[in-house]
Amino acid sequence: MVHKKLKNIAVYCNLCTKEISAKIASGILIDKIRKMNELMNIPPITCIEEKDISKMESYDFKEANPLYPVPRIMDLKEIKSYYHKLMETRIKMDEIIQRQREYFQSGITLDINFRKEMLSKLYKTIKDYEDEICTSLKKDLNKSFDESYMCEIGLCLSEITYMLKHIKSFAKKQRVLSPLAQFPSSSYTLKVPYGTVLIIAPWNYPFLLAIEPLIDAIAAGNVCIIKPSEYAPETAKTIEKMLSSCFEDKYVKVINGDHNVSKSLLNYKYDFIFYTGGESVGKEVLKKAALNLTPAVLELGGKSPCIIDTDVNLKLAAKRIIFGKFLNAGQTCVAPDYILCPRALKNDLKKELIIQIKKQYNDALNDETYVRIINNKHFIRLLALINKDKVIYGSKYDSDKLKIEPTILDDVSFDDTVMKEEIFGPILPIVYYDEYADIFKILTDKPHPLALYIFSNNKLHIAEISKRINYGGGCINDTIIHLASNNLPFGGVGNSGIGNYHGKYGFDAFSHTKAIVDKKTWLDLPMRYHPYKKNNAKLVRIFLK
Repeated sequence: MVHKKLKNIAVYCNLCTKEISAKIASGILIDKIRKMNELMNIPPITCIEEKDISKMESYDFKEANPLYPVPRIMDLKEIKSYYHKLMETRIKMDEIIQRQREYFQSGITLDINFRKEMLSKLYKTIKDYEDEICTSLKKDLNKSFDESYMCEIGLCLSEITYMLKHIKSFAKKQRVLSPLAQFPSSSYTLKVPYGTVLIIAPWNYPFLLAIEPLIDAIAAGNVCIIKPSEYAPETAKTIEKMLSSCFEDKYVKVINGDHNVSKSLLNYKYDFIFYTGGESVGKEVLKKAALNLTPAVLELGGKSPCIIDTDVNLKLAAKRIIFGKFLNAGQTCVAPDYILCPRALKNDLKKELIIQIKKQYNDALNDETYVRIINNKHFIRLLALINKDKVIYGSKYDSDKLKIEPTILDDVSFDDTVMKEEIFGPILPIVYYDEYADIFKILTDKPHPLALYIFSNNKLHIAEISKRINYGGGCINDTIIHLASNNLPFGGVGNSGIGNYHGKYGFDAFSHTKAIVDKKTWLDLPMRYHPYKKNNAKLVRIFLK
């Protein structure tokens, strides 16, 4: 009965059509209300003190009304207990951060050998926990063990190996030329750690995107607090167990909990914040960081286009697009969000895409290795994006398994619902264009995506698109693989993120670069000192021009 009433509200508000089931329609309405609550930005309670509790509990008890549609009413004892728990959490966090600051200030993490020892220890621990990590990912996302290693565990091990090989050179001071005006002197830059770092990880690659930033942070000499995603609870628990067995809390501390815990964590002062997730939460993270003038890296997302040119190997393009799009059931921040295809190749492209789906993801709903949607909220959101009139393949789903088969939508426009937000699921829209120049008309005024993919054999077109359109990174004649390189920076621009990491770029992200001039004492040129003399002024003009 409740679902039916909620469906009526959802239909009245134009959130869905009458054809959608009551259960799914009610989920769409509830998801919309949750988003409205987020926009209201009501902060969590984090600053309670003992002297406040008696007054707050009396106010709460008076406010309680059995006629309100609330799940239950707490008595005075329960209210008091609730506030005490909140206060204890704040005190505990203060202690954790203080211990980490003291540990960092001891100078132990500045030693390169110490950092290498910690990275080697982490490498061994990941290997020891490999089966448990894979089991957790299977429970959270239905990831196969092979995909868990390829897309998460293996990439972390590769990052550690890379850092162990290069950390000494990354941390070494880099000499630069001194200007003649500073003679005699030597100049150099020095990479130093920020200090206490907060890492907030997402749910789509819950192990990789918590551990890989940690690897870079350790290599750079920081101490860390990690908040895994509550949407992948089994992986979050495994991360906490694994890192607790590997490191002391004063060095690396994992804090699990819901989104309110994440909000609460952001109320404390850190030396650096690293966030991976959605744009709306990213804005809130940056606001909180700005209050303390804390530097931050934001790894966000966006609608990453996949451009098909007229001169293209269409069979290979379809094969690689399907791989990149439906890996992790499309729940990848750099997955091709939509295809931009010349209208002349319309029928050929559709044919090849369907062939590849059947080859790579045949009977996906019954495939034990096909990843599921993370939770019911996102499952319902994705179903609402599927316009049945534009489906040319797929759209079947299993509500019990939270699986949606690979789905292709044809002849989509930017006015369609599916093009209003990042899809983050196994739905692939195709948008058509007529002339090559249309690509720039379509994309120039769009928010900068995290990734862009070009399938073309035309070098001039490849070069022009790469230069003229602003995006984080991408591939030519492939998808996704750029994020697996230790030698390339990974990050967005504009709406898709701030800053980057991986390999040396990750070491640099978690480091402050000091600029140092070592001025010699055996000569002191007089031209800069008061009172300024005519001959000295001539020398200044010679040096500075």
